Amino acid sequence: MRLLLDTHIYLWYLAASRKLPKSVLDRIEIAEVVYISAASIWEAGIKIKQGRLQANSRDLVAGIASSGFKELPMTATHSALAASLPEHHRDPFDRMLIAQAMSEPLKLLTSDEILRRYSDLVEVI
Repeated sequence: MRLLLDTHIYLWYLAASRKLPKSVLDRIEIAEVVYISAASIWEAGIKIKQGRLQANSRDLVAGIASSGFKELPMTATHSALAASLPEHHRDPFDRMLIAQAMSEPLKLLTSDEILRRYSDLVEVI
């Protein structure tokens, strides 16, 4: 199984948070490949700058490789699909993650129930 982690799921993974159920952690650990989108690092960086997240962007980037994950760049194809999605959700970062999951295809793990409206590739934990 090929997974794409939503920003919150990635942050919870790095922090070994109890918000991440053991069943989901097990799925991440046995996945064929786990991707972290460049959009998630960008989103986290904005939240850090706004004082809404206590983290270091460089540590988040380093955490991708140290966790055995792969970085997923944003492409023009992803951007075009994100722009064409229905307006179920207005968050541009989540829309990018949906577009990436649909384009690659990847199973997107998220805690955001609204994202399920886009695709059966979205799995809400």
